[in-house]
Amino acid sequence: MYFCRMRNEPHLLNYLDADLVEAGCDEAGRGPLAGPVFAAAVILPKDFYHPLLNDSKKMTEKARETLRPIIEREAIAWAVEEVSAEEIDTINILNASITGMQRAVRRLSVKPEFLLIDGNRFKPFDGYRYQCVVKGDAKFASIAAASVLAKTYRDEYMRKLAQEYPQYGWERNMGYPTKEHVDAIIAHGYTPHHRKSFHLKQLEPTLF
Repeated sequence: MYFCRMRNEPHLLNYLDADLVEAGCDEAGRGPLAGPVFAAAVILPKDFYHPLLNDSKKMTEKARETLRPIIEREAIAWAVEEVSAEEIDTINILNASITGMQRAVRRLSVKPEFLLIDGNRFKPFDGYRYQCVVKGDAKFASIAAASVLAKTYRDEYMRKLAQEYPQYGWERNMGYPTKEHVDAIIAHGYTPHHRKSFHLKQLEPTLF
């Protein structure tokens, strides 16, 4: 295998091996107290380039929303999956993130030959070869594209959910443990969409 940077200078690699059909995989929403974790898998053309593409966390919301339809249109294949808060509480957030990526890969309309996984943990499944890449969303275009899809789909989901539970401010905090969100939990309690296995000191009962 060899690395090729091609046109996504100066930071994103277009692929790990030019001879393989590669899918980049990433998730969004490991840290929130509420909502699902979303995962995406993307197979890009080997020469895909867009100047806005980067790790989704480093992009503006406008840039992510601009890129999403471009990725969906130009990708060879893409898929997005979610794992609910209830399932996260059952199998833990690490396993939920891995499960989400595996589900997304299975939904791809084109079967990849190799997976590029953001992070340092994954589990073998269905005979796929894979490589974990720490901070992969800032290194490979396909992982960055997956991060954009996972993030935008999750944000869209949380904005819709916020209409049902306006007191938690999810359209702003996306379920993350901001002061606004924690104060709302203290005032109003948990919803069915909160991850009960996630604990914060602010929410623990005190003996004094």
